[in-house]
Amino acid sequence: MSFSKLNSHFVRLGAASAALLAPVVAFAQEAAPAAAEAVAAAPAMTVDKGDTTWMLVSSALVLLMTVPGLALFYGGLVRTKNMLSVAMQVLMIAAVAMLIWVAYGYSLAFTDGGSLNSFVGGFSKMFLAGVDVTTMAESFSKGVAIPELTFVIFQMTFAAITPGLIVGAFAERIKFSAVILFTILWLTFIYFPMAHMVWFWGGPSAYDGPTGLIFGFGAIDFAGGTVVHINAGIAGLVGAIMVGKRTGFGKDMMAPHSMTLTMVGAALLWVGWFGFNAGSNLESNAYAALAMINTFVATAAAIVSWSIVETFTRGKASMLGAASGAVAGLVVITPAAGFAGPMGAIVMGLIVSPLCYFFVSTVKNKFGYDDTADVFGVHGIGGIVGALLTGVFVNPALGGAGIVDYSTADFAAGYAGTATQVWAQLKGVIVTVLWSGIGSAILFKITDVIVGLRVPVEAEREGLDLASHGEAAYHN
Repeated sequence: MSFSKLNSHFVRLGAASAALLAPVVAFAQEAAPAAAEAVAAAPAMTVDKGDTTWMLVSSALVLLMTVPGLALFYGGLVRTKNMLSVAMQVLMIAAVAMLIWVAYGYSLAFTDGGSLNSFVGGFSKMFLAGVDVTTMAESFSKGVAIPELTFVIFQMTFAAITPGLIVGAFAERIKFSAVILFTILWLTFIYFPMAHMVWFWGGPSAYDGPTGLIFGFGAIDFAGGTVVHINAGIAGLVGAIMVGKRTGFGKDMMAPHSMTLTMVGAALLWVGWFGFNAGSNLESNAYAALAMINTFVATAAAIVSWSIVETFTRGKASMLGAASGAVAGLVVITPAAGFAGPMGAIVMGLIVSPLCYFFVSTVKNKFGYDDTADVFGVHGIGGIVGALLTGVFVNPALGGAGIVDYSTADFAAGYAGTATQVWAQLKGVIVTVLWSGIGSAILFKITDVIVGLRVPVEAEREGLDLASHGEAAYHN
């Protein structure tokens, strides 16, 4: 979630006669005692060491999701000859994203963008200008804060993993240079604006400060269902189509080379996801605990649900299916982690797996696109389902926590009803799909023109480990 930045209000007095200024001065003298009382009553902004500790730990957990979690998960799903290439892509994407984030990404995501504020922030904190050990980021409870650097670090890990998710869609045939160039462009023009649209609000109340477009709809996204998963899933689908199918797709054996690595990667993703979801509360309190238990039970339900569906459709429950179910459960609960109740989270986990399974096993085959690691089928579809169901299960009548009224920090006061909330969620999904889909298509084309997207057929047949990096994952 974003944090509030209190707007500075400056009164500029022009040349005026003493007669015109007199009433102003008199009013100020009368208002001064009341203003002093208000300041005295306002809670002092102090850094909470417990919250700060939790956020630093959460940041490390999200990094664990990326390397080694995502790298191993994707690495196990590709063929042996491409294992290291995928891991290298995920690792380098994370490194590039971190540098871009502190250069200008944080500023574009979490500052006021003036006339463009609905879509993107400005450059006032470029190269972390004005951010130091003394600046603070206010949390959702009045007067509670964490160091702004802590918030910068936490959000940086989100920027590091999101483009890494995309590469699973076109693994085994894309140029390394294309991955890096596309990552820089995509973060700049797609991710940073999306983070701003969903998570930026700039006043003491969500209703009196400048907000990002999707936040202004009233849509809620606790930890990145739109910003991360729908965003990456749609970009992955576009990339899989524009890069094209792997050579030999549908003819050659392309089974995952190591379900052991994929299982380990999925387990690391689950562990790291506790920082991803519970850390997004920005405080170590009951809502962080709610996000954590939801991350447990939604994922468990999705694993069971996927395995049941496979048993009925294939006759056997697979490890690949269970791992896919785990990720689908993690994805679906992400936007609802601090909003739904545990029973609602279980229902969300049970619902998401059959829908993702349908897209992975049926829709993909029907349309013939080659999404190597099912980025769209799991992250894209899971994210859409999660975003919409968040609008349902946030309802306090269904055990949800309600929606925070930012003027009072009351998580129940802002709830406006299921129909209203689902409509706000749907508008957020539509904007995300269009922004990521159209924008990613343009950026893939630009990347293709500059460096080309695909490796030569000979390099693809040899494997990208050797062709792109001159090394192999395994030696007999």
